[in-house]
Amino acid sequence: MSNQHRIFQNALVAAVGMLFAAPMLYLLLLSFAEGWTFPHLFPPRVSAGLWETMWGREQGLVGGLLLSILLSVVVAVGSTSVGFLAARYVSYHRWRRGLLFLSYIPFVMSPVVLGACIHVVFIRLGLVGTVAGVVIAQLMFALGFAVIFFVSFWNAERKSLEEAARMLGATTPQTYSRVLLPISRQPLLLCFLQTFLFSWFQYGLTLIIGGGKITTLPVLVYLYTGEANIYYAAGASILLMLPPLVMLWGNRAMAVRFGR
Repeated sequence: MSNQHRIFQNALVAAVGMLFAAPMLYLLLLSFAEGWTFPHLFPPRVSAGLWETMWGREQGLVGGLLLSILLSVVVAVGSTSVGFLAARYVSYHRWRRGLLFLSYIPFVMSPVVLGACIHVVFIRLGLVGTVAGVVIAQLMFALGFAVIFFVSFWNAERKSLEEAARMLGATTPQTYSRVLLPISRQPLLLCFLQTFLFSWFQYGLTLIIGGGKITTLPVLVYLYTGEANIYYAAGASILLMLPPLVMLWGNRAMAVRFGR
């Protein structure tokens, strides 16, 4: 490869990287800006005072951040673990196609439409405006995704491994802990990350079932935007982007570590 071609390739990679990083850098700058108005190209003042006041608001970012983490972890762990086992049942069942079709039903409509459909039922059950109600509503999507994701994992090869383990005297817990779980670590991690991000960025379903009482980070971003408070919205957006970036870095580090 010639030097000119290498320089051009590096410049192209840098340009693409800057293109994707520009929105995040702009939001970061906006969160530190003070009195930035049109037509000024750069903010007249930059300070960290905005971040200090953001944590002290009545519906501050600390509560929204912790609540978003709690919801996302519960939804991800629940859908991944249940979906892993449910997919095994679906894959080996004689009505496999019919059961798999049921897993696709939540994706026929958007989360907002589904939330509107189940809203009355959740009101009667006393789940509207509660964390439990939001978790159950999000699980309808996340669990369906997990089942669809793991169906291809439970194939003839996995079934043969289970049968071989049992023939050698392994119990069901031993078969899972020593045979199936070690070979399914990466699919489990990938499903966890996907369902975590689904819950993390969920807005419409959380807003409808949460009844305005469950203020996660996406809800706060829209709240600040509706108030025309672009500085607080920028700060909340930065926090909203952190977990996906950390997960992307962790996934890349694992890929490099395991040589994949």
